[in-house]
Amino acid sequence: MSVAPQILKAMENSSAIRKAFEAGIKLKKEFGNDNVYDFSLGNPDLEPPVEVKKAMQKFAASDDTGTHGYMPNPGYDFTRAAMAKKVSEEQGVSIEGKNVIMACGAAGGLNAVFKAILAPGDEIIVPSPFFAEYTHYCANHGGVLVPAMTNEDFSINIETIKKALSPKTAAVLINSPNNPTGKIYSKEDIKLLADTLTEHAKKTGRKPYIIADEPYRAIVYGNKTVAPLFPVYDASIVVSSFAKNLSLPGERIGYVAVNSACPEAELLCSAIIFATRVLGYVNAPAFFQRVISETWNAPVDFSSYLLRRNALTKILDDAGIHYAEPEGAFYLFCKVPKSKSGSTDENEFCSHLEKHHILAVPGTGFGKKEWIRLAYCVSEKTIANSAEAFKAAVKTW
Repeated sequence: MSVAPQILKAMENSSAIRKAFEAGIKLKKEFGNDNVYDFSLGNPDLEPPVEVKKAMQKFAASDDTGTHGYMPNPGYDFTRAAMAKKVSEEQGVSIEGKNVIMACGAAGGLNAVFKAILAPGDEIIVPSPFFAEYTHYCANHGGVLVPAMTNEDFSINIETIKKALSPKTAAVLINSPNNPTGKIYSKEDIKLLADTLTEHAKKTGRKPYIIADEPYRAIVYGNKTVAPLFPVYDASIVVSSFAKNLSLPGERIGYVAVNSACPEAELLCSAIIFATRVLGYVNAPAFFQRVISETWNAPVDFSSYLLRRNALTKILDDAGIHYAEPEGAFYLFCKVPKSKSGSTDENEFCSHLEKHHILAVPGTGFGKKEWIRLAYCVSEKTIANSAEAFKAAVKTW
């Protein structure tokens, strides 16, 4: 008996986020929670809105027959209609419920999309840095993830996208606001990307999809907005969830929305529905389909994330650690300072930070050397208490 060799290899290169998180658990047991500064995991710490909790109570108390039974694989019609309303408002174009497939979180949605569109050896281009699990999601379905470096400010570099394009390109995957940088891709960036792929399609006869992974769409700063994709590119797909905006990551509820202007919208939706079934998800959780159908637009105050961002950036400024100022989400992507020996190695620096009870994630996990990620969806106390530790870590580095 053995484990598949490709899984063993993937495990060896597994998520640096989880490794840092698990190291934090050990440190907390040894030194206590107040003496460990864990910035490893992007686990939203706001409580779900009161509307969500009331809906949970209401549906939990329901005695309606069949409440917990199977439904069609793409989800309840009333939930799909609610998500279509949500996406139509965000995108500025109308889509119908038939163009929505409910998913087991955004991760389940992305896997269903990849299963539906990838032939063996097909490629998905992603602006880098990017969420590390994309590599595995792509490989799950015989695809290859192709990173395309971004500009210095982490905006889309259209030239690296052009160089990465090939007849095997099935899609370009974007994540805005971006994990790990917090960058929001501009309306101009999105339009230029759309035009570039349209030209590529004319040359090759294959039009790549643009897939927008948008779980952080609502968490933005400074009156920023996430540019709509559907009005500028017909072969487009939005994948999202309620993990971050409603603080429901453990409930695994998300959706896939296909642009109604896509020439193959009906066939693509059918393929994603089939993929949802054969991947073993069968359908998104029935209970939370009901909950979010009524609470998807519940108001949420994200101002505490901004306050914590500002508190942590001040600490990093004082310590001498440079970073890219995030426009959304709840991460700081930080440049590794040069050590006394001249090193800017991100893994060495994370190990050094750990000696000072600071948990960070190396940038290599996101396709970017010499950088680290800090998630500031942690308590204000953790941030405040970390100040001296950051100063000491940089001083002794």
